[in-house]
Amino acid sequence: MNSETNYNALHYGERANDYVTSKVHSSGPDLDAIENQVKNKSFKKVLDLGCGGGHVTYKIAPYVEEVIACDITGEMLDCVKSEAINRKLDNIKTVQSIAENLPFKDAEFDAVFCRFTTHHWNDVTAGLREMKRVLKPNGFAMFIDIYSPESALLDSWLQTIELLRDISHVRDLTITEWTSSLGDAGFYIKEMKTSRLRMEFNSWIARTKTPSERVEVIKSLLKAAPKEVSKYFTLEENLSFHIDSVCFIAHS
Repeated sequence: MNSETNYNALHYGERANDYVTSKVHSSGPDLDAIENQVKNKSFKKVLDLGCGGGHVTYKIAPYVEEVIACDITGEMLDCVKSEAINRKLDNIKTVQSIAENLPFKDAEFDAVFCRFTTHHWNDVTAGLREMKRVLKPNGFAMFIDIYSPESALLDSWLQTIELLRDISHVRDLTITEWTSSLGDAGFYIKEMKTSRLRMEFNSWIARTKTPSERVEVIKSLLKAAPKEVSKYFTLEENLSFHIDSVCFIAHS
């Protein structure tokens, strides 16, 4: 892996097990939606890109012949291997790679899934083009991630607290940026749904093991947030707040 990859992997290696057990990542209607998408289809080989704790992989494994769980962090993949054994899922394989340069053949997968990972990519369009390349013609793709408001003020506040919390954060895309990047990569959007997620402040910070000095800066910023920011993110007295997520279903 190159230095940029090592930088991101470094910050997730020690937190790997936390993402396997994280309630935010291991449950939710979006995972149920993913399961519903694969239940009645005859997918053979499927890619879970940026698999993290492997929650998409575990959901789809019972319905397909093979799942490739791909991530840049070796420790994450070790946790996925162990959890797959615990769940008696023997059709899961792991591959360590960055999104922008995948070690797979053209048109190798029937479907690709990407959940809560694109905001860590250095080049989103390059990563999406790689997903398009490894996906069969007219293949199925599903993307889920946090998205940023179009407002410059709200965008600045979200990106700032995200980066302070996790210095491997790159950018939460806006809906406009998402649709443009998917189109540039050659995907055709079939469906888009948005929802809100509540971030409980203490667990949000604990999950990334944010250093105390940066936690204090985040607290200071949130306490001083202008009304527009507080209202949009429904900021609570305990500093918990809500952010937006988007789900795209697309075809190559």
